[in-house]
Amino acid sequence: MHKHHIKVVELFAGVGGFRIGLEGASDAYETIWNNQWEPSTVHQDASLVYQARFGSQGHSNKDINLVKTTEIPDHDLLVGGFPCQDYSVAASLSRSGGIEGKKGVLWWQIYRILKEKGNKRPQYIFFENVDRLLNSPASQRGRDFAIILASLADLGYTVEWRNINAADYGMPQRRRRTYIVGYLRNSVVAQKIEQIEDWVEFDGVLAQAFPFRVKKGTISAFDIEGTIQEVSVEFNKSKKDSPFGNAGMMKDRHVYSVDADPVYDGTTQTLGDNLVNEDFVPENFFISDEDLPKWQYEKGAKKINRISKEGYEYVFSEGGMAFPDCLDKPSRTMITGEGGTAPSRFKHVVQTPSGRYRRLIPIELERLNMFPDNHTYHPEVSDGRRAFLMGNALVCGIIQEIGRSLYRFIYNEAPASTRPIHVQRNPRPLLTMDLFATEEKELIYNKPKKTYKLDAAKRLLIGLVKKDNEDYFFANEPSKLYYTGNVGTFPSTIALNKLYYFMPHIKGKGVRDLYLIKIVRLGSKEEVHPETEDKKAPRLVFELEYLESLPEYKMVNLNFQRAFTDTFLGRVLTERE
Repeated sequence: MHKHHIKVVELFAGVGGFRIGLEGASDAYETIWNNQWEPSTVHQDASLVYQARFGSQGHSNKDINLVKTTEIPDHDLLVGGFPCQDYSVAASLSRSGGIEGKKGVLWWQIYRILKEKGNKRPQYIFFENVDRLLNSPASQRGRDFAIILASLADLGYTVEWRNINAADYGMPQRRRRTYIVGYLRNSVVAQKIEQIEDWVEFDGVLAQAFPFRVKKGTISAFDIEGTIQEVSVEFNKSKKDSPFGNAGMMKDRHVYSVDADPVYDGTTQTLGDNLVNEDFVPENFFISDEDLPKWQYEKGAKKINRISKEGYEYVFSEGGMAFPDCLDKPSRTMITGEGGTAPSRFKHVVQTPSGRYRRLIPIELERLNMFPDNHTYHPEVSDGRRAFLMGNALVCGIIQEIGRSLYRFIYNEAPASTRPIHVQRNPRPLLTMDLFATEEKELIYNKPKKTYKLDAAKRLLIGLVKKDNEDYFFANEPSKLYYTGNVGTFPSTIALNKLYYFMPHIKGKGVRDLYLIKIVRLGSKEEVHPETEDKKAPRLVFELEYLESLPEYKMVNLNFQRAFTDTFLGRVLTERE
C-alpha cells in the first residue's frame, strides 16, 4: 500500500473522469465513495459504465438531494463537476432555510455536505464547471461565482480558480472549463500560502500545474461583502463586466484575480492524431451521398427570416463552420448532442483518406477527453448515449496535472502512479486478442499520436534497462518512469539540465523507443515498486513521455559504467533518415 493516502469522495461522477485523472496523478488517491444520478432518466447509463469500470463498492446511484450526509464517509478531498445552474438565493427562502432550502440547484448540495460535515469536513475540495460560470448571469455578471466563493469562505476555505482550455496545454480538445481548488483553513496547503498575488501567478497549485503570463491591465482586487443573500441580490449589480479574471484566488472573502495567457512548449495532440483507421469504422458512421448536402447546409452560413412568438419578424443568422473538421488542430468542444445520425451543425465530421465523410466513433470521442479506449463500452449503452456521456465529461489530463500538483503541495514530494490515465479500468476483458491468433494478416493497432518536432541537436540519454524491468519498457504505453541505480553511481559528467530525450537500452538488442524527458527528480524505486530491495536508496527518476520508435533496434555502446551514454539525438537518427 502507498505510504500516503488521500480519501476521495466524487460527486456528479459521470463515468469517472475525476477518478481516472486523480488515479493517474498518484496511487495515494483512493475514491472511497461516489455518487452518480441522472435526473429524469430511467436508464442510468453513466452509473452502469462507472460500476462496470470501478466496481459497485462505494457507488451511489441516488438523487444527491436525498442522500444524507451521514451516508457519506469522512474523506480528505471532495471532487465533482457540478452542473451549471442559477445560484441565486430568493428572499422568500429566508423563512425556509435560506440557501439550504434551495432545491434543485446542485451547488447547494455540495454546500450542505460540507456544512453538515462540521469539523470533519474535507481538508481539500476540487470542482469543475463551465467557463461561463465566472460571468453568469448576464443580468448580474459574476454573481453566481461570488455566491460560491462567499459560501466556501464562510465554511473556512481558501479557494483558487483557473479557466483552462485543454488545447492550450497540448491536449486534443479545445475544451475550456473552470477549475476550482480549495484548502481548509488548517490544512497543510493553506498554511503555505503567504502572498495571494504570488500564489495565483507563480507559487500555487494551479500555477504550478499550468503556467501562464498575466495579461497587462487585468489585475482586479476586491472584497465580497454581505450575507449570501445580500451577495445574491447586490453583487456587481448594474455593471457591464464581471470583476473575475480567468485566474484568481479568494481568501477570507478577499479576491485577487487576473487574466492569464497560457505558457506551454511541450508535445501537442490534434483531432487527426486520435482517429482510427477508417477500416475499423462501422458503415453507419459514414455519411451517404444523399445526406451530404444536408450536413453541408447545417455547417454553412445562413440567414433565415423568422417570426417571434409575439409576431415580430426578424432575421436569424449564423456564420459558417469548417466542413469537414480540421485534422491538424485540436478538436472543437464536444457537446452532449454529438451522437446520432441526424445532420447537425455541432457534430464533428471528418474526411477519411479515401475521400468519404464520417462522424466520430465512440472510441475517438473518448480519446478527445483523454479517457482509456472503450471506457464507455457497455452492452446496455448505445453509441448515441456513449457520445452523450463524453459530451458531459471532462478532460482527464487536466485533472491528472492538478492532482499531481496538489499532491506535491501536501506531501512535499513528487507523486507516482501505477495507473496512468490511459490504462483500462476494466476487470472484465472486452476482447481477447487470442481470438485472432489464426489470422495471417497482421492486426492494425490504432493508437493516439502526438505532434512534435525532433531536434537532432538536443542531448539524448541512453540508459540500460535491467532484466527485471524489460517487460515494463516493452509494454506499449505513452508514459514511463525510469529509475537509475543509487544516485551516487550516476555519472557526474552528464549534465542533467542539458538532457532532453531518453532511449532505454535493452541488453542484447540496443535502442529503439524514443522518449521526451518531462522531469528529472530525486526519488526511490519503492514509489511504484514496494517489493524492491534497498527501498530507501535515493535514485534519479526520469518521468518520460513516449514519442516514437526506430524501425528496428539499433546497437550502441554504453560509455559510462556500461550503463549510460550521453550523446546527441542526431547521432542515433542518422541511419534512420
